[in-house]
Amino acid sequence: MFKLTILRAAACVVLSQCSALAFALDPLSYARYDQVKTTDLHMNLKADFGKKTLSGFAELSLDWLDKSARTLDLDTRELSISRIQAQDAKGKWVTVPFTLDKADEEKGQALHITLAAQPNKVRIYYRTAPTASALQWLTPAQTMSGKRPFMFSQSQSIDARSWVPVQDTPAVRFTYSAHIDAPAGLRVVMSADNDPKATGKGGWNFKMPQVIPSYLLAIGIGELEARPLGARSGVYAEPKRIKAAEYEFGDTEKMIAAAEALYGPYRWGRYDMLVLPPSFPFGGMENPRLTFLSPTMIAGDRSLNDLIAHELAHSWSGNLVTNASWKHFWLNEGFTEYVTARITESLYGADVATMKLQLEQEEALASLAKIEPAKQILITKSADTSSAEYADEGLVYPKGAWLLRTLETRAGRAVFDPFLRGWFDQHAFQSVTTEQFVDYLQKNLLAAHPDLMSAAELEEWLHAPGIPASAPRVTSPRLTALDTLRAAWLKGEVPTAKLETKTWTATEWMKFLNDIDNKATAAQLKELDDAFAVGKTGNNEVAFRFYRASIHAGYRGIREPLNAFLMSVGRQKFVVPLYTALRQNPEDKAFAEAVFKKARERYHPATQKTVGKAMEAQ
Repeated sequence: MFKLTILRAAACVVLSQCSALAFALDPLSYARYDQVKTTDLHMNLKADFGKKTLSGFAELSLDWLDKSARTLDLDTRELSISRIQAQDAKGKWVTVPFTLDKADEEKGQALHITLAAQPNKVRIYYRTAPTASALQWLTPAQTMSGKRPFMFSQSQSIDARSWVPVQDTPAVRFTYSAHIDAPAGLRVVMSADNDPKATGKGGWNFKMPQVIPSYLLAIGIGELEARPLGARSGVYAEPKRIKAAEYEFGDTEKMIAAAEALYGPYRWGRYDMLVLPPSFPFGGMENPRLTFLSPTMIAGDRSLNDLIAHELAHSWSGNLVTNASWKHFWLNEGFTEYVTARITESLYGADVATMKLQLEQEEALASLAKIEPAKQILITKSADTSSAEYADEGLVYPKGAWLLRTLETRAGRAVFDPFLRGWFDQHAFQSVTTEQFVDYLQKNLLAAHPDLMSAAELEEWLHAPGIPASAPRVTSPRLTALDTLRAAWLKGEVPTAKLETKTWTATEWMKFLNDIDNKATAAQLKELDDAFAVGKTGNNEVAFRFYRASIHAGYRGIREPLNAFLMSVGRQKFVVPLYTALRQNPEDKAFAEAVFKKARERYHPATQKTVGKAMEAQ
């Protein structure tokens, strides 16, 4: 899961935590973490749903690396700061001066705290804005019960600064604790050690003992129930959704065991999940100890469980070993996409995994037509001074996974699996760069097996556009047979009634709908809908692809379910392409604008912004 922000500026330093490898300070942060690093964060906050604010203080424990430094620079966005205190040598809290720079549209405001010495701790008293970019405050009407409000956060990539003043960069990792006061009757959960038996009497208390980067700070407050899934896993959801979530996530313990067998022990204690309201803008967010999930993945048949596998995989790739800046994003998501496929294969077999992998590879290749060549890389060669040159955030998922699968195919799993597990073990709870991975790759795999990949081919994978011609492509016999059937159906040689869809998996439906998009007629789409009620399917991945193909074909019989879908689902992966497709046809443009006008307030602020841009771009 991820959304980049475009920003500027950085200086090159050497950080002791990164094996003495030089890299630029994160251009998306104002923090000078070459001088001082946060080691622990404590939050004492009160949630006010009437004002849509969190207020209280954040206490930062500090490790001063530069003994001459006397300024602490933090990242903030729209925070109202009332005072700041530092703890002196005798433990007394003393008020200290501070300044806030002029707000940058994307980075927010730099907070400069002037200090007479180098205190171990500082406290910042503040209040968030109702428009905080990380927080969405939902009215009761926007929840399932319609009785109580709901609030949740989305900190990745640089939105933690809108609800906590921190060094908001993945290069800095810290432990945290929190005391949260919330209205009676609402449960508070965080990316920490949630106690399902807690009542909230006297406030809600949390502790995260493992070090995490700021983008993994997360909070949710609402009418929630908890259900155990196993000895170390559980799910939280709104009461009306908890039963469906409990069933859908029933394989979670098996997934954890499968991942551990491949890549070593799960190091985060518990693995719980929170199912959010439909306005959550992404499929999932890998907040440690409490993955946030979109309800759009609840299909009723566990057919979209690879999303759970993906967020679980982040417990090794991303959360355990983290990209040092968003330039190196592929180290998070490319690795996670690869691990996801391995977990899926381990649990559901090679046939299922091969179908999903073929679909992933096909969609990656198809996406190249819409991505400028300069963005089709895994990582830019340019200095890390501007995210404007970063790789396309969507392509790095499959392309990074494809690189790892290429190495695995050539080396064999007996060699590659210990290599990848060693990467996680040796870099656990660290923030890393691509240069570090290449160094590890050369020393721990290519030195003993130099024929696996040449320097020129590795260069092509990392820095050249597209997917290398040498990349191995998988082929599923079931999807090959589906190709033949689909071609015959498009030609009218196979009637719709003869399509044996009862045996199709969700992956086969997705593949079929991808391949008839911009080819099938409105009449053919109507026949599919009449025969199989595709427009009313409970599988949102299938529904999205059917709506998209229908819009392109001019089949307007789907307007009623499409309207309901856009009004109730806020996942960007679905709504942005659908609005974009509607805007391309003058006959659908007014419909799109009318739906967005009604649905806008139901969407997360990030989704509002993204859809708004898509609507204005045409």
